Amino acid sequence: MAGRVEVAGRTLGGEGLFLIAGPCVIESQELCLEVAGRLAELSRRLDLPLIFKASFDKANRTSVDSFRGPGLEAGLKVLARVKAETGLPVLSDIHAPDQAAPAAEVLDVIQIPAFLSRQTDLLLAAARTGKPVNVKKGQFLAPEDMAQVVAKLRAAGGGQIMLTERGSFFGYHNLVVDMRSLVVMAGLGHPVVFDATHSVQRPSGLGGCSGGDREMIAPLARAAVAVGVEGVFLEVHPRPEEALCDGPNSWPLDRFEALAARLKDIARARGQVGTNRAVHPNPGDVY
Repeated sequence: MAGRVEVAGRTLGGEGLFLIAGPCVIESQELCLEVAGRLAELSRRLDLPLIFKASFDKANRTSVDSFRGPGLEAGLKVLARVKAETGLPVLSDIHAPDQAAPAAEVLDVIQIPAFLSRQTDLLLAAARTGKPVNVKKGQFLAPEDMAQVVAKLRAAGGGQIMLTERGSFFGYHNLVVDMRSLVVMAGLGHPVVFDATHSVQRPSGLGGCSGGDREMIAPLARAAVAVGVEGVFLEVHPRPEEALCDGPNSWPLDRFEALAARLKDIARARGQVGTNRAVHPNPGDVY
């Protein structure tokens, strides 16, 4: 589609595909090392770049009683160990400007949650770290609105930017994915990522927590890669039914390799075509 970004010394984007994957939240160091170890093996075997993700704090949980994670200091220690033992670059969310600097000491990519995608001070603080920043498009934003997000990041010196589509509100407790959004955001000149797992989330759909429609993850991910996204974001858990956050829309770890291999095949096929809808000067003339 459009754009490249440098993560841990590796160029991501262009015609290739990369993945962002891991559990929704840091449940324990043991779980993160288990998942990251498997993902690192699969990344090497498939020759598919992968960034490990897990949140040290889920500050936007539905219920006050929901598990949020270990917090900034303890969470960064876990992610530092994941990086040291697996060699994978790591990504996590920040929720306040004062978290940006300490997070940047460990993280290879700083992520801005969808609900905070318009928070100017948070965006500026993330950009000033010099780290790549992945911003999830708010469920309430049109894709063209992300131009203002990009402008804020660039104003603070941020050039290493990724934009992630995670679905838009469609009534209560439901999200819908408009594939046109991927093309529109590609026009902003930065790599576009499709969040295949949050896009099938049913926000607050179970009352005190969110539900999800896991079996729609693979079809939507395949469609997004066919459109031309550079990256796919997948929350992955070895036992989704036991996950402390977003279990209903997490992809089972034992099914990850098959899906990742399929996505790589689709990315390879689109490259063989020689062009795609998002980079063509007149998208309506392609396909």
